[in-house]
Amino acid sequence: MDYLQAVVLAIIEGITEFLPVSSTGHMIIASSFFGIAHDDFTKLFTIVIQLGAILSVIVLYFKRFFQSIGFYFKLLAAFIPAVVFGLLFSKKIDALLENPVTVAISLLIGGIILLKVDDWFRAPETETAVSDISYLTAFKIGLFQCIAMIPGVSRSGASIVGGMSQQLSRKTAAEFSFFLAVPTMLGATVKKCYDYYKDGYVLDHNQVNLLIIGNVVAFVVALLAIKTFIDFLTKNGFKIFGYYRIAAGIALLLIHFFIQKLDVI
Repeated sequence: MDYLQAVVLAIIEGITEFLPVSSTGHMIIASSFFGIAHDDFTKLFTIVIQLGAILSVIVLYFKRFFQSIGFYFKLLAAFIPAVVFGLLFSKKIDALLENPVTVAISLLIGGIILLKVDDWFRAPETETAVSDISYLTAFKIGLFQCIAMIPGVSRSGASIVGGMSQQLSRKTAAEFSFFLAVPTMLGATVKKCYDYYKDGYVLDHNQVNLLIIGNVVAFVVALLAIKTFIDFLTKNGFKIFGYYRIAAGIALLLIHFFIQKLDVI
């Protein structure tokens, strides 16, 4: 991986982390285009720089992180399913990170769901504050988030839909998804770094610089993306993202099978 590739991947991460389009899926597509998707450092990079984007949540919602002790316990309740599923299926998840077809199919299915989700879950008459979400609701949202371990599903999309299924408004569901991203991506980063070193890899000076640059770029871009997304989602819903996912999934499948056909020829 060179510095230009690192910056491009970080920009993609910053833009897509909080959109229901799958940041990991888009980074897999981009890294496959660069020809570096199978590299172990690339897999580490695509996970670790998500932490940079997630830190933008802490900056933008700094005061909200000091609401109450109960708020942290609710985040913990939502985070527990990701810990369990991540530990059980980490190897299988890593294998999926190399497969653009998995991303394409996930984009397609997720797109169809986003076209329907506003009809399935009508906005509640009374707005529920993030701090008033129950422990059971938080846990159920955490279960939905686990679906996003499949590349292309979208962590934010899955958890927002999970929140809406529990009678939360789009805005409240999105905000809780953002808060939940902090422990989730911190945990994923620590786990990925541990596995990387356990497998005998050591980061060299250049790789450390790439990770620093990637996190900084993802952080700055995500700062600009979060507020825009919240406002857009509140006013317009999910359909435009559904159409985008379907178009991207079809395009990716066509490109993949076209390349496969060329290889056979």
